[in-house]
Order: sequence, then structure tokens, then C-alpha cells
Amino acid sequence: MIELTLHPNVYATGPSKGLVPLLERVWVRDNTPGDGDFFLLSGFANYNGGVRFFEVFKKHIEKGGRVQAFFGGSTRQRLTSKQVVTQLLDIGVDVRIINRKRLMHAKSYGSLNSDGQYVVVTSGNFTGPGMTQNVEMALLLDRDASKTIGFSWEQMTEAMLKQKWDIHAPTLAKPTAPGWQLLYDEEAGDVVLDETDEVTMLLRLGHPDTARIMADPGTAAGKGSQYFWLSKDSYGFFPPLTIRNEKGTKATFSTLIDMNYIDLGRQEEARVTFEAENNLDFRLGTGPLRYTKIAKPGDLAAITRVGEHRYELRIFQDGSSHFAELSSYAINFIGHKGKSYGYLANSEFQEIIGAKVGKILHS
Repeated sequence: MIELTLHPNVYATGPSKGLVPLLERVWVRDNTPGDGDFFLLSGFANYNGGVRFFEVFKKHIEKGGRVQAFFGGSTRQRLTSKQVVTQLLDIGVDVRIINRKRLMHAKSYGSLNSDGQYVVVTSGNFTGPGMTQNVEMALLLDRDASKTIGFSWEQMTEAMLKQKWDIHAPTLAKPTAPGWQLLYDEEAGDVVLDETDEVTMLLRLGHPDTARIMADPGTAAGKGSQYFWLSKDSYGFFPPLTIRNEKGTKATFSTLIDMNYIDLGRQEEARVTFEAENNLDFRLGTGPLRYTKIAKPGDLAAITRVGEHRYELRIFQDGSSHFAELSSYAINFIGHKGKSYGYLANSEFQEIIGAKVGKILHS
């Protein structure tokens, strides 16, 4: 079936509620690993844009399939990162970078296999925000529709390669080649958080989030790791998840952030983990909250991004000041037990709570 979505969680004509579910249909549910080619066209690309599908691409290639990617590049603008290109090349993807002086602005994804062709036309770039956080529209043309309009991935990509564009095919063997100069470093020390990324995640907490927080020291209820379980659509809210697990059979990708626990007056390093081959959940380590009794099911956690790797965490208990106004932003449900989340700009968050964000603690 043909599907149209407006995400995040705004409108959908079919079962897919956003760009990532559409791509899961194209590359996972309706595809046999190793059968045919996958295609990616995007003006912007970063590591978290692909983290959901790296293992999918890897298995597809290992079984004989092919993945082709076309991204925009620039010596002056942050379009495509070295991290995402390195990861894609490492798993065998054919990557081409188009210098922005021949503007690469198309965003489209799809597949070609023995059953036909899928094509997704979208405003969403291959970035964390483009995949889940920004307001983006996507239209999936199924195999019948693609055939009806005479669409061909092979003909389109061949036509692109025949253009007199400045196209580069970077390789891991030549990291100083010109194509690499068109890519930016996501982990550079001088990375400044874009104003559009200065947002606060509001998370209505559930029992799994708070059981260890409400436990008494030494009791069985306090055992195990203390996490907040986040939305599956958290790709755009965190730095690149470039730390891949070395143990276990299921792939996970992680990043380390500096968390300022405002209510505790304490700042510590925290780990964010995406379970790429298990339940596709994000989890945020919140160990300092264990045994504090600071949050119970139904309370609200406000996680504020104030820097590339800097965050603040505040707990607003049900019935407390600002709780009702802030919880009204948590409109997207996680699962079926009343847990929900949402976002608002840091500027709005500051106005509501009457306090500035971004204070640095010196430990």
C-alpha cells in the first residue's frame, strides 16, 4: 500500500507513523536480507541518522546485497559527517559525496529486489533529527505504484553519476583524499550546539524507571541498573552513538554525556544506549537517583540539552509547581501503560520554571 506520514506522530494514512517505520517496512519487513539493493539519497547525514539501520545494512551486504548512498558534502558547511561515512564504508556500503557547489538537496530512500521497487520521497534527511524529531513528511510508493509511474532506481542513479557534478567516492584506505575534506567531524571539540537542538525532553515516568529510585537501600527492589527508558525516537536528542558494544550477540550503540542532576546538586557522566537489535529502545543511565525517593510512577523528568554533550535533569513530582503545565507537552505515548514524552524549546522551559538552564557545576 502507498503510505504518507507527517512525523513526529502527527498524521499517517497507514500503519507506519513516521519515516523510520516506513524505512523499516522497506528495508526490514518487506525485504529478504541479501536480495537486491538499498538506496539512500540525502543532503545531510550524521551517525545517529543511520544507527537504527547499520546492522540491517551489514547483514544485507554480508548475504550478497548492495547498499548505495549519495550524500551532500561541503568544505564550509556541516552537511555529512566523517563518522557516518566511516561506519557505512566499514560495513560495505558504496558511498558517494556530492560537493555542495552542485547542490545535493534530494531526500529519498528505497529498495530494488526481485519483487520490485520501493521509493520513499521525503523532506527528512539521514540525520537523527531528520529521522524522528523534526516535522517531516514522507511518501512511500509501493512496488505497484513505482511500476505504474515507470520508476527505476538503476536508471536514476546512473543518470546522477553521468552528471558533471563534483562527485567523490571516499574509501577507508585513503583518509586524506579530497572527498574526506567535504565531511565534518561530529566529535570535534569545537562543535557548538545548534539553536534548534536546544530542547528539553519531558518524560512521564513509569514503574521500571522509578522502582530502584523508590527502593530502600539493601532491598531486592534496588538491585540492577538504574535507567530511564526513553522513546524509540530519541535519535536526534543525543550526541553520536558511536560506542558499539564488544560483548554480547545483540548490537548496542552508546554515547557518554555529562548530566547535571539539578535536584541533587550533583554532576556525573551518564551513558545513553540504543538497543539496535533487541527492542530498539533508548535507555539513559540515572544511577545517582537510586534510593533517593525523588521520583515515583507518574512523575515528570525534564531532560534539558544545554550543550553538545551537556544535559540537565530535573524531577517534577505529580501535583508540584509547574507539573501540570510541563506534563501537557508529553503528548506522545510510549507503550500502553500511560508513559509518555514530548519536547519543548529550552527558552519556553525556562519561562515556565522561572530559572535559567545551562549552569556548569565544578566538581
